[in-house]
Amino acid sequence: MKVVILAGGLGTRISEESHLKPKPMVEIGEKPILWHIMKYYSAFGFHEFIICCGYKQHVIKEWFADYYLHNSDVTFDLANNRMEVHNNYSEPWKVTLVDTGLYTMTGGRIRRIREYVKDEPFMMTYGDGVCNVDLAALKAYHESHGKTATITTVNIGQVKGVLEVDGNGSVTSFREKDESDGSLINGGFMVLNPEIFDYLDGDDTVFEQGPMQRLAAEGQLKSFYHDGFWQCMDTQREMKKLEELWQSGKAPWKIWEK
Repeated sequence: MKVVILAGGLGTRISEESHLKPKPMVEIGEKPILWHIMKYYSAFGFHEFIICCGYKQHVIKEWFADYYLHNSDVTFDLANNRMEVHNNYSEPWKVTLVDTGLYTMTGGRIRRIREYVKDEPFMMTYGDGVCNVDLAALKAYHESHGKTATITTVNIGQVKGVLEVDGNGSVTSFREKDESDGSLINGGFMVLNPEIFDYLDGDDTVFEQGPMQRLAAEGQLKSFYHDGFWQCMDTQREMKKLEELWQSGKAPWKIWEK
């Protein structure tokens, strides 16, 4: 099963980094977060990727073109115009990088890679978040129900104390936050059947709006609840949190050996 990763947005909410590179290329532990996502999928046996590029797409393409330079020791013999790669390690990946447009919305980006997906179910996620979702269980669940789309849902939780206030503005109760106070949100890490393309009209289609709403209304959208680790990287603070987890050696998404 192929994995589609949306990596073409402008990343305006983390502009301190994204003015130089696409957000999926922002580094955690000296590796782009895109690499972390792909390593995670690959640990479950998913090795074929379709990357939806847009903003500063050349940065992503050049990084993959020089992948061995980023992961091996290299000797440059300048006098004789030769290069020797030492201990070359290659991932078992097939990566297709597709220009899906600079200002194309999420649904439009998915629509543009139809010819590469063909008529097969595929995984889909965003290029700015990591987790420890059981991808094998996600795939099995999707195949069991026969609907068009499965979306991983996560509980973002409540981060402040909870108050109840009456009509006169008086606080009638106060308690500390509880996990049940949170809301379920779209955590990415989806499985989509090829029928999904019937829900995508053009470049201006926002996948999370019209298509999702229509899928839900038609009973074609199923939730795969994940109660483990999940973290997006929208801000400098979230980037720092992921970096700290990686440097601690306890990053929950790091399930591969090498």
